[in-house]
Amino acid sequence: MIIKTQNTSIKDLAQKIITGITESSRRLVEKAAANNESLIVGDNVDGFKEVPAKELLKTMPKK
Repeated sequence: MIIKTQNTSIKDLAQKIITGITESSRRLVEKAAANNESLIVGDNVDGFKEVPAKELLKTMPKK
């Protein structure tokens, strides 16, 4: 019974961390887009590339 309680709280903590990272990433991209900046992002093919923040913002999940 104790193990289930610990697993549940670990899952809750993990979800809170993912939510926080998603929200802070969106704020970062929004600020960069407002300043007409580009960001460096990684991909699975070529490594890293520079992407205009406005374009990146279009691909991110809504709030």
